[in-house]
Amino acid sequence: MSFFIKKKAATAAPGKGDKSAGHKRKGDNVGGKGRSKNLKKRLNEEISSESENEGDGGRKGNEEEDEEIEETPQEKKLRLAKLYLEQLREEEEKKAEAEEFESGLIAERLQEDVLEQKGKLQRLIAKELVAPDPAEIRLLRGHKLSVTCLVITPDEKYIFSASKDCSVIKWEVESGKKAQKIAGGRKGTEDRHVGHTAHILCMAISSDGKYLATGDMNKLIMIWEAATCKFLYKFTGHRDAVSGLAFRRGTHDLYSASHDRSVKVWNVDENAYVETLFGHQDVITGLDCLGRERCVTAGGRDRTVRVWKISEESQLVFHGHEGSIDCIQLINEEHMVSGGDDGCVCIWSVNKKRPVSRVKQAHGLHGGAGLEEPNWVSSVAALHNSDTIASGASGSHNSAVQLWKCGQGFRGLERLFSIPVTGFVNSLKFSNSGKFLVAGVGQEHRLGRWWRIKEAKNGLYIIPLKRQNTEQEVEQ
Repeated sequence: MSFFIKKKAATAAPGKGDKSAGHKRKGDNVGGKGRSKNLKKRLNEEISSESENEGDGGRKGNEEEDEEIEETPQEKKLRLAKLYLEQLREEEEKKAEAEEFESGLIAERLQEDVLEQKGKLQRLIAKELVAPDPAEIRLLRGHKLSVTCLVITPDEKYIFSASKDCSVIKWEVESGKKAQKIAGGRKGTEDRHVGHTAHILCMAISSDGKYLATGDMNKLIMIWEAATCKFLYKFTGHRDAVSGLAFRRGTHDLYSASHDRSVKVWNVDENAYVETLFGHQDVITGLDCLGRERCVTAGGRDRTVRVWKISEESQLVFHGHEGSIDCIQLINEEHMVSGGDDGCVCIWSVNKKRPVSRVKQAHGLHGGAGLEEPNWVSSVAALHNSDTIASGASGSHNSAVQLWKCGQGFRGLERLFSIPVTGFVNSLKFSNSGKFLVAGVGQEHRLGRWWRIKEAKNGLYIIPLKRQNTEQEVEQ
């Protein structure tokens, strides 16, 4: 009995569960119908959008296939080959242009070097120079007495100047400030003072900017380390004041000239004396040299300019001035410019014994009626391998720096412009690049005390030189 009851209960339980489950499924089906409709709607939308995308992609694919079908394999190979050849051609053209440009630069540089060595290089820049604005000219003051000489370092960052106060000052070009100073000593302190104790008349700097040489009226030549102004050693041998110094370009060979009428050759690296050259009949007032193993000198009252061929142990003598020749500078290896107390500026060629060009009364006259005398030309400078020259006058009436343009073949001198300064222009130097000119000015002439201009200021005038166009080069 119980067995059947249990069975009935067991069989009844599933019935109840089925009923409840059935109710649940019914509810589920009701909700499921709504969800299924939404699901079907979303699916239809997705399918339609995908079909549209597929349709677009299909159209694009068909178009691409059509384009690909239009180009045959042979045509594709031909097109790629043409593109490759065009690319190669462009690369080769660029390479050829670069090589041609480089070879052109090299050829131009070699030609310039050859012309420079021959002494035939003349850069035409004088016509492009513009007179400077007086407000742009700077005055550097620091010496107590007249400035007698100056040099510009090869990198154009510094200027060395020397004076009758026996001192040497190193100036910064950009700021105009003193970088270093070698103080001068009093007469009689030669044994304990490191430096000069007499008027310094000349100085030179090596082409690599390593050594600075200075010469004074005590017959001494002192060698300094240009970077630090450290004293290295001194050369003794001249029997009178040392009036001219110059380093041979590219070497440390030093040439010196003196009032003892001799020229000496020194090797600064080895601290050694090499030889002495004789020939002038009066005191030597100036000396210069470039790259060749030769130098040029001005002979003062013997009125001669001499070219000394060191290796050949010979000399060339030139005449042309009517008075004392006080200054000389090389323009290139075969041409030079000189000035004297006769008021003349002369251009010389080593191939002619007389000046190829001469300007009388280059800086005018002074004196009363019937007593006129030319103003002395106390300094000259040349921008190397160019047609630009500067001269400085000494006198109370016409103290000025005059710039000149050399004619073709260095024949003829044409005035460019004048820069008035007060005092004796004792030294002039162009920077290597020609961007500026430096004038050393004092109240007295560097070689004596014939006059004194009290209103003059002892110092350096830095004169900027501006150009209008690019420079040109010609072979003379």
